[in-house]
Amino acid sequence: MAEQKKVNKWLVTVSVMLPTVMEIIDTSVANVALPHMQGSFSAGADEVTWVLTSYLVSNAVVLPMTGWLGGLFGRKRFLLSCITLFTIASFLCGSAPNLGMMIFFRVLQGAAGGALQPMSQAILLETFPKEEHGTAMAVFGVGAMFGPIIGPALGGWITDNISWRWIFYINIPTGIIALIMVNYFVFDPAYIKKKISSIDYIGLGLLVVSMGAIQVVLDKGQRDDWFSSPFIVIMAGIAALGMLSLIYYELQHENPIVHLRLFKDKSFSAGNFLMFTFGFSLYGAITMIALMLQTLMGYDATLAGMVLAPGGMATLITMPMVGVSLKKYDGRKIAFFGLVIGSIALFMMSRFTLQASYWIFVWPRVILGIGLAMIFVPLTTLTFGTIRKEEMGNATGLYNLLRNMGGGVGISMAATMLQRYSQFYQNVLASDVNPYNPIFQERFAQIKSGLIARGTPARVAGSQSLAMLYAQVQSQAAMLAYNRIFFILCIAFASVIPFLFLLKRAKGGAPAGAH
Repeated sequence: MAEQKKVNKWLVTVSVMLPTVMEIIDTSVANVALPHMQGSFSAGADEVTWVLTSYLVSNAVVLPMTGWLGGLFGRKRFLLSCITLFTIASFLCGSAPNLGMMIFFRVLQGAAGGALQPMSQAILLETFPKEEHGTAMAVFGVGAMFGPIIGPALGGWITDNISWRWIFYINIPTGIIALIMVNYFVFDPAYIKKKISSIDYIGLGLLVVSMGAIQVVLDKGQRDDWFSSPFIVIMAGIAALGMLSLIYYELQHENPIVHLRLFKDKSFSAGNFLMFTFGFSLYGAITMIALMLQTLMGYDATLAGMVLAPGGMATLITMPMVGVSLKKYDGRKIAFFGLVIGSIALFMMSRFTLQASYWIFVWPRVILGIGLAMIFVPLTTLTFGTIRKEEMGNATGLYNLLRNMGGGVGISMAATMLQRYSQFYQNVLASDVNPYNPIFQERFAQIKSGLIARGTPARVAGSQSLAMLYAQVQSQAAMLAYNRIFFILCIAFASVIPFLFLLKRAKGGAPAGAH
């Protein structure tokens, strides 16, 4: 390309991965600081969660229109603008005087951050030659996995030792370095510099309304008991009507803001469905592991992080090897083994007990991490293998949106199932806790006699024994609920294996099956 300047591909990689990692870390870093923000702003628990929701909503709105915005403003200019706005918004979030301003600044931060991942992915796919797309996606995957690993731990340490405001201030030097590097090393290819003759205002409005409503339903549904809440019913109706209208209108528009016609490509559609399921199972599993360790097993946040971290490290180590393997082997076969390994890991998680040790929790997470690396890299490479470079920005926006949406659905469904299954198993187990059950009588007598031996009065010992038995029933019911959720995620993982056959092997020496 005549207008494309020759720049070392690794300089370009560092330039675009810096803001991407910064944005990914910021998606999770605020979670651990919510209690501290609640105290600073004198806000209720439900109110302060809008710090997370507002970011996710604006992020979801921008993701699918990244390619359109890049074509409208020029991708380099748009990328520089997003990094600048994200950095400024991070400073404003750290300086926010009250909850209202904090939510407003998080909306700005989420809108600026939404475009960073898909733009970085598109630039990497264009910078690396086709036979090295596997390597490019391995690098991107390492960055994408690094954020969730380091985010909660970094946020917790900064919040405990300095102030929650510094989880936002640390973005400022990173943002400045990213701005300088992108300015010097990233350039627009010729086909990006096209003029968009008209702006799809109706599509833009429908996108904002539908994606915003969907994200609010996913984030607030479990807390408000889903469709028992009039608010959730209204938001779900708005989301459904808005999404249907958006699909119909965008397919008719000459220059749509969301290029839904890309889904006519069977391979691209299958890849996006697989990525949605990938996000569903991954985010659901990780959320449940962390919650289980801290609520049932008595682990603190640091120790729970030490259970999750080895799995993340396994992913980081495996991804580069998978990227190299894609030059020799069919990516569909690698993804197949990844799905099998991931299913095995989730099945192992469905066998956890309350007596499990630290390493019993760690090893399934490590195995899952290896499986995830074997899925993410080839799946991403194959999904974009049939997409023209001119459409790469639109395609990566949709791809990242569906991964995030899958994660949102997975977390929401897992949280709902946890509550419902815990109640179900508690009712089942409680039916055996009665005076006519000899096992109950024996256990009750043991606990009561033990309390009396330690000096507890007999009347008090009886009620305390019942309370302790009830707590054991609750713990066992919760563990059974977690096991059921992990088993469902295992089935979800395994059930999408047939869709791998819809993915096309890339032609012309592409990484999916280079000869």
